[in-house]
Amino acid sequence: MSSTFGSIFKISTWGESHGVGVGVVIDGCPARVRLSEEDIQAQLNRRRPGQSDIVTPRNEEDRVEILSGVVDGQSTGTPIALSVRNKDHRSSAYDEMQHTYRPSHADYCYDAKYGIRAWAGGGRASARETIGRVAAGAVAKAVVQALYPELEVLAWVQQVHGIVCPVEPQNVQAATVEGNIVRTADAETAERMAAAIREARTRGDSLGGIVACTVRNCPVGLGDPVFDKLEATLAHAMMSIPACKGFEVGSGFSAPEYTGMQHNDPYYMEGERVRTRTNNSGGIQGGISNGEDINMRLAFKPTATLMVEQDTVTDAHQEAKLKGKGRHDPCVLPRAVPVVEAMAWIVLADHILKQRTTQID
Repeated sequence: MSSTFGSIFKISTWGESHGVGVGVVIDGCPARVRLSEEDIQAQLNRRRPGQSDIVTPRNEEDRVEILSGVVDGQSTGTPIALSVRNKDHRSSAYDEMQHTYRPSHADYCYDAKYGIRAWAGGGRASARETIGRVAAGAVAKAVVQALYPELEVLAWVQQVHGIVCPVEPQNVQAATVEGNIVRTADAETAERMAAAIREARTRGDSLGGIVACTVRNCPVGLGDPVFDKLEATLAHAMMSIPACKGFEVGSGFSAPEYTGMQHNDPYYMEGERVRTRTNNSGGIQGGISNGEDINMRLAFKPTATLMVEQDTVTDAHQEAKLKGKGRHDPCVLPRAVPVVEAMAWIVLADHILKQRTTQID
């Protein structure tokens, strides 16, 4: 079972939802990058459960510990190991799921593929695995901003079910996103989204939606022109996030509605810089960044655990009924935002480190 991502800046996440702990090993981080547990913890706090009444109430501090690779606040160039202990796991809530497959979860597929699974909490299929991603993303951010301090990655909830945030990507502000419990870009829309999530939870139901992400001040030249196109590795990273069912960059799935004349992004000069007047390409052309904002959107499905009875089968292939138990998010989107940002930072760090090996000045 592969748990590794990246080519130069590599991450390997480990641990199960209801095991002793979870974490990540990072290989390929350059030496002398300034790192602290506080910086990593700040990102984990954005992902942790129990933040508000619209997320899971599981009470975890998600306190990170740096086990290796950092001395006196700087990376040493050796593997960085980061660990977070599980403290509030209640496996008894999953006793019934030991032999009964939860609808739309990975239970059946894991059993069919491996013949064994960590059934409590979903094991590796649990979104708790993303702790390692967010921790690694904080390290990747430190690497990127050491080289490009103006580069910014900003994600936000753009849509919950049928409620859409009207703010355009270029106008989204981090303070607004972090200023509401939904992590959307408009305060009034946040109230409507939160109300919809609460109402779905009352019914025992769940909601999906869209997380948007923009990369600002990205350097030109990131990405390879064939199999490792920048949008291809971003798609790989984002589609590996639990519950993500769709990815687009730039015009994405609306591109068929354009003509070529409408869709092309004309070039012009802004001083010494080559710019495009429109950005339907989403900041990437031919698989390589062109210096414009990279705009992405990710579709997330509704949470699969529902507090209503559903049809299912057991591992003995007997038909059964199952009602969800345990503590779950009625909507994954607010806590998915820092995960999306983390995966973007990881991809950018990997491509930036690769780019530094492609040219001789």
